[in-house]
Amino acid sequence: MSEGVEWALHTCLNLSWVPEGEAKTTAQVAAFYDLPPAYLNKQLQALVRAGILTSVSGPRGGFRLAREPDDVSLLDVVVAIEGRTEAFACANLLAEGPGGDPSVDYAVTCILSQAMSRADLAWRRELASRTLGDIRRDVEQAYPGTPEATRDWFANARPARRPTIPERPATENTIQNTERS
Repeated sequence: MSEGVEWALHTCLNLSWVPEGEAKTTAQVAAFYDLPPAYLNKQLQALVRAGILTSVSGPRGGFRLAREPDDVSLLDVVVAIEGRTEAFACANLLAEGPGGDPSVDYAVTCILSQAMSRADLAWRRELASRTLGDIRRDVEQAYPGTPEATRDWFANARPARRPTIPERPATENTIQNTERS
């Protein structure tokens, strides 16, 4: 996968914490992680075409989520950026090897091709089963200050200033592990 998938996933998550009705410009979103705005804009436009983001024009324009976070699967974002192409494409290599038969569709009969197709399907099912809302809840539980820090950063953003996201709070496990050391 391209780095654009990671950018798109983080952007959607961050936009989920922006107050309702607000939009963030490409420059603001790019500054959050110090990304190249022109390349990020291509990813944002792909998310708009997929109906994940909406583009708002005008002086207070920019991008915002078009759907509720629980209605956006991780697969939706991956497909918006990467397309629907399978991760593995059988090129019928066996047809060219010893004993190969050019009339056989090895994409269907090849054991390796079948295994790769099952793996791709499992990967897609996992991505389809997790939503942006699920990830948002996980982040909010592990890093409770993140939503507010993200909103504050966008409210006070200066292109050269990077966000400071609070560290993960100590849990019983990390406290116990520290005590054992």
